Amino acid sequence: MRKNVLITGASSDLGISIASLFANNGYDIIATYLSNLEGVQALKSKLESTYSINVSLFHVDLRDEKRIEEFVHSIERVDVLVNNAAWNDDCDVFDKGQEDFVTAFKVNAIGPFILSKCLYEKLRSVRGSIVNVASTNGIDTMYPESIDYDSSKAALINITKNLAKAFSPEVRVNAVAPGWINTSSTKDMRDTFRDDEEKKILLNRFAEVDEIAQVVYFVASDDASYINGAVLRVDGGISNEY
Repeated sequence: MRKNVLITGASSDLGISIASLFANNGYDIIATYLSNLEGVQALKSKLESTYSINVSLFHVDLRDEKRIEEFVHSIERVDVLVNNAAWNDDCDVFDKGQEDFVTAFKVNAIGPFILSKCLYEKLRSVRGSIVNVASTNGIDTMYPESIDYDSSKAALINITKNLAKAFSPEVRVNAVAPGWINTSSTKDMRDTFRDDEEKKILLNRFAEVDEIAQVVYFVASDDASYINGAVLRVDGGISNEY
């Protein structure tokens, strides 16, 4: 029987790369999306024709606990969960309000917790694994304009460590914490800002999405069978200038 991977936010640049890598390794894909139906439909068509695997699409709002529970009840088997979906809306710190924090925490931390909890029995039955896509913003590369996002990613890292303890030994739970990544959301940033950020990275460049996806796949796989409760930083070597 082929293994299944459930990937939230599958239509994002990183989500597409993660899904493609798992598909290349023979996994069937369970992909969730919020608004980009066209994007996940294109992903489904490409992966099924390229790798001869099955891709199932589900509309899931991670802010809706009842919808998460309904979704989990509708699927039979999950071997790997990748909590990749994220929400971020940068603006001046003094323009941030309660609703920004509520949305960031629901999508980036609470939703992944509820989904992980609801999937525990399915994952336990196959000794599966969970990979949470966190961020160095949740560790020590804070940006005041992203204070709600940064705080929610710090919470996700804490959730990772707590669930690793709660779910052990049957289900491994780890996090991958990328730094800057070349995505559609970073390609339009000001050249001067990008130059300054690249100077803080020992490799002097942003990561490619495939470089992050490779780490996500490794941590989820049996090759990482003794890695649990870890936060793997993938940032090209951030200097101390932060």
